[in-house]
Amino acid sequence: MKRVVAAILAGGEGRRFRPYTEIIPKPMIPVGPEEKPILEHIVVWLVRHGLRDIVVLAGYRWRQIRNYFRDGGYWGARIRYSIDTPEYSDTGGALLNAYRQGLFDGADHVLVWYGDILAPLDIRELLDKHIGINADATLALADRYQVPVGVAKLRGDDVVELVEKPWLDINVTIGILALRKTVLSEAEKSLGKSFDIMTHLVPWMIKNGKRVKAYTYRGPWYDVGSMERYAKLDHNNLAGFLAPQSATNERRG
Repeated sequence: MKRVVAAILAGGEGRRFRPYTEIIPKPMIPVGPEEKPILEHIVVWLVRHGLRDIVVLAGYRWRQIRNYFRDGGYWGARIRYSIDTPEYSDTGGALLNAYRQGLFDGADHVLVWYGDILAPLDIRELLDKHIGINADATLALADRYQVPVGVAKLRGDDVVELVEKPWLDINVTIGILALRKTVLSEAEKSLGKSFDIMTHLVPWMIKNGKRVKAYTYRGPWYDVGSMERYAKLDHNNLAGFLAPQSATNERRG
């Protein structure tokens, strides 16, 4: 794990969470039985799996995030912050900004985790595969996806079948990936300083012959990216995603 630094993308304005995000940034929205911030769930899970070097890529209302997490010592982590700038924008630009500041120095790989995604994924297993096969990027992929609306089958203009929120057997990204650090400097030459990870960086890597691999994840995952999804979230299902309260208190002491 000494070769890996975790980067949490937490800089978005959270427009789909308004009006709440006019007061607090989206990563600080409370979830779970204890109503702890989304970002805290992620930090705790990273530390559980030995990833204690964490860089939060923040922007919108970033001081609230820094004031809450400070240096990360409460959670047994070292947390540092990279603040978004107009020059380095979007998710890929935020990564590149942190890289250019030297916040990834000492690591060979970056575990990227989107700040509105919750998934009790085996991080060690993902990283062992990524490093073991010498990949440039390894994407965590769910092997099925539930369509959030009903799907109709038509014959002409007749509806002959309707399935409410069906599960599709397709591989979908869940906002978690491992990335070889040096890829960022290579990508900058082609993509510039502002680019999206999934829309631009990963397709660029595939096109240019980089080793982009898949890690299939079959467990539950939660996209808390909008008010609609947040409203449908079963907060009790997240209980196992947080460290036990007793363990947290021991670290604090």
